Amino acid sequence: MNSGDMKSKVWTEKERQALRKASHTQASGETSGIDFSDIPRLTEEQLSHLVRLRGAKRKVAVSVRLDPRVLDWLRAKGEGHLTRINDILTNLMEAERRVPRP
Repeated sequence: MNSGDMKSKVWTEKERQALRKASHTQASGETSGIDFSDIPRLTEEQLSHLVRLRGAKRKVAVSVRLDPRVLDWLRAKGEGHLTRINDILTNLMEAERRVPRP
């Protein structure tokens, strides 16, 4: 089942109640009733490939006006042009911080 299937599915009231209950339980952080015994442990190799996200923070929604050529260039590179804008600005910011000011 994918997200399209879920959006077009006609849910019964029993299914809606089960989803609401699961959503509420998940939002509360309560995990004591979950049986994790069927989930295999990670191997040492898998653990060695894990990376820690660096200070992942929520992004702030802003409105910005771009030159149409810039937007076309970003979109031509594929999906994620808004994330790409953030990445470009982050790289510029970090590069600027590395250069000592006179």
